[in-house]
Amino acid sequence: MGKHVTIQAVAQLAGVSISSVSRVLNGSAQVSSEKRMRIEAALNQLGYRSQLILHKQTRSKLRSIGVLLQDLTSNYYTNAIMGIEHALRDTGYYPVFISGHWNPATEQDALEILLERQMTGLIVIGGHLPDRHLLTIAKQVPTVILDRSIKGLEKQCLPLNNVFGGYLATRHLIHLGHRAIAHITGDLQTSDARDRLQGYKDALAEHRIPFNPQLVVEGNFNESTGVMGTELLFNRGVTFTAIFASNDQMALGARLALFRKGIRIPEEVSLVGFDDVRGVDYMAPPLTTIKHPIYEMVQAAVTNLLEMLTYRHPRPLPEFQPSLVIRESTRMLFNLPRIEKS
Repeated sequence: MGKHVTIQAVAQLAGVSISSVSRVLNGSAQVSSEKRMRIEAALNQLGYRSQLILHKQTRSKLRSIGVLLQDLTSNYYTNAIMGIEHALRDTGYYPVFISGHWNPATEQDALEILLERQMTGLIVIGGHLPDRHLLTIAKQVPTVILDRSIKGLEKQCLPLNNVFGGYLATRHLIHLGHRAIAHITGDLQTSDARDRLQGYKDALAEHRIPFNPQLVVEGNFNESTGVMGTELLFNRGVTFTAIFASNDQMALGARLALFRKGIRIPEEVSLVGFDDVRGVDYMAPPLTTIKHPIYEMVQAAVTNLLEMLTYRHPRPLPEFQPSLVIRESTRMLFNLPRIEKS
């Protein structure tokens, strides 16, 4: 086998979870004898032991910061990764990134792997892990949490005001004359998505525009649900002149769905996203969006975490606010709404 055997490969060959392999390697928890035999056989077959010996020899020399995020392929999390790497440069600490894939069970396994590798500190970005669990973890390992606010950990949390962000996006469209504004939400099990929906509702209420639930569809922050959400709006037969998508990835999906219908942006439908990830200023037309300063936020989180490790009493985390970035995907509404193309 190749020199770089992964724990994932061992788990796949043994037919067990990654966390089970990790427990056997670290001797940190009980594993059934049947599972242990399968794992041991896979370790020997793949030649993982020699790699592990080298790892143990060098691990004591490394100081690692574990980072639990949700999607390594997302441009949003790419910005976070870049910010963390830049902030840790020349500090003697090294980041270890692992994804939870917006799945509570996967997040739990991922966090266990980080803990079993004795991370010096942890950064958790978003996700579904219960507050009580993160409270327990924060007592064991210095931890900073982004995009969430947890009671009892306020000084270690760095949330964004997503209600205000959703409000800004919707208010911008209202000021352009739009009244029939569709909203594609993120996964409503997450506070980010619920808060952005609340901001959308708040802006409508402020301008005395009745809330129409038929104009709201739920997505999951991926491009495909931006496509499907827009198609669902067409299938419902509702008229709309603008779409506010709860993140830029879904806005890209909505753009594709509109293109397939022959609907021009912004001449016929205005489009707003959320996050301001890399590349949206180069799409055609460039996307109006809400800037989520995740790059700056993770750098502040790293600074706070390093101070926590050094002094135990870090300075308070700064506050960050979303802001509106206006580009060419929105325009003033000059014509009355019409029936959308079928």
